[in-house]
Amino acid sequence: MNKNQSSFKQYLLVALLALVVVYSSMAQDSADRTFLINKNLNTFNSVMRELDLFYVDTLSYDKMTKNSIDYMLHNLDPYTVFMPEENSDDIKLITKGEYGGVGSLIVKNGDDVCVSEPYEGMPAQRNGVRAGDIILEVDGKSTKGLSVSDVSSMLRGTPSTKVHLKLKRLGEKKPIEKTFLREKIQLPAVNYSAVVADKVGYVLLSDFTDRAAIELKAAVNEMVKQDRIESLIIDLRDNGGGLIDEAVKILGFFVPKGTEVVSTKGKNRESDRAYKTPTDPVFPDMKLAILTNRASASASEILAGAIQDLDRGIVVGERTFGKGLVQNIRPVGYGNYLKITTAKYYIPSGRCIQAIDYSHKNQDGSVARVPDSLTTVFYTKNGRKVRDGGGIVPDTVTTVEKTMNVAYYILLQNHYFNFVNEYVLKHPEIASPAEFNLSDEDFKTFTDYLVEKKFTYTTQTEKYFDELMEVAKYEGLDKRASEEIEAFKKKLTPDIAQDIADNKKEIVNMLSVEIIKRYYYQKGEIEYTLRDDNDLKAALDILSAESEYSRILSKK
Repeated sequence: MNKNQSSFKQYLLVALLALVVVYSSMAQDSADRTFLINKNLNTFNSVMRELDLFYVDTLSYDKMTKNSIDYMLHNLDPYTVFMPEENSDDIKLITKGEYGGVGSLIVKNGDDVCVSEPYEGMPAQRNGVRAGDIILEVDGKSTKGLSVSDVSSMLRGTPSTKVHLKLKRLGEKKPIEKTFLREKIQLPAVNYSAVVADKVGYVLLSDFTDRAAIELKAAVNEMVKQDRIESLIIDLRDNGGGLIDEAVKILGFFVPKGTEVVSTKGKNRESDRAYKTPTDPVFPDMKLAILTNRASASASEILAGAIQDLDRGIVVGERTFGKGLVQNIRPVGYGNYLKITTAKYYIPSGRCIQAIDYSHKNQDGSVARVPDSLTTVFYTKNGRKVRDGGGIVPDTVTTVEKTMNVAYYILLQNHYFNFVNEYVLKHPEIASPAEFNLSDEDFKTFTDYLVEKKFTYTTQTEKYFDELMEVAKYEGLDKRASEEIEAFKKKLTPDIAQDIADNKKEIVNMLSVEIIKRYYYQKGEIEYTLRDDNDLKAALDILSAESEYSRILSKK
């Protein structure tokens, strides 16, 4: 045996010994985990049996078990949740955007449950159910004292089964009764599409259910065919995400086939996966702008982040939510499911944009976003700097002043909703969403209505002030500056007439939206709100200026 052979055998022996140590360690870890799982399950089983035998009152075992599971999962992250058998329809809604029912939103209004928004073209709307109708009975069962969730469960059911509604409608002396069939309600992923400027198309994508890519492609193809659009704005604002595969398919419409657009990494190998675009691009040269806000999350961030990382288009709007966690839905027996976080996802530059580390909670159970100072720099395809750990920061950031002013307190007390119930009785038709403007006379009628209803509100500042004064009294500090405190308190008391005058524009806008929905439903609302949309205007300005579009995408 020569020296080289001897060295190779020694190296091989060391490598084998190292593998033995690694596998022994892994086996021991696995055995330890199995022991701990069995130990705790046995303890839980023993506690349940002891309670069954000796506890003084009758127990609800399903409720106790669900509460135990919910509390256990609550300490992990907000996306890992138990889905009991009775909530199985929620799985279809999450993945397919469908459920069996009547196709209408409902809301609590005082002691009543009301129809707030029937979906256009769906069973409730086709059969004359209107926004504002109070639901008295469903299939002969009273809704008195029931929650929105309870009534929603009564309205849902197997498609093609009859549903009988007894409704109370403003302006009608007797209850109205409606009988019609439930249907499979398929909520569209693309809520609205239109040409918004010369050769510029717009698509509002509301979620990433299993038809998102098909619907978006069809909408864009139609605008290419009819209007020869060359630029596209995809609106992902308030889109909380959905299926990763749909985001990947949509990206495949715009980037070369085989481009890696996202990868996932988790504890198990089955969670590790690289997603590549599956098809040749359909719109390889179309200029792109993606609109985002703080509620754009998950698959929305994959789409916006990949477009940004690949320098394929611009992102306009607010910083996104920062959800870089992947969930899978797994069966856990008896018709129950567990939606569980299995991995983190990484977009083309290599960054993960998860904003909150749920594994490191504060002592009080709270969690904080990753500070910008602790994030890491990554680079786009063209060498532009981007960062991880806090959502997608748009290429053009727009600022929206959002304050909790009188307009929102009016909304919280359902005054827009109730006023419009009366408004529609006096106005059988209105102008189109593109042309509608609330008259000064109608605004005056609304403010008179608020006076009649004795509208008032307590600001959050007042509530905190009262809490502060309780502490001050307890510590004996309230008398040191009693005059100043009293003067400050007077300033906190709302001057409702002045508040309404100061926030007239926002009140008019929110009232107009409620009116538009009654006549033109969801599409009408979208068309109206786009008339004065700062994000849309910013995107249009950039897309119309070729030099600015190119400058943003070039290396900085």
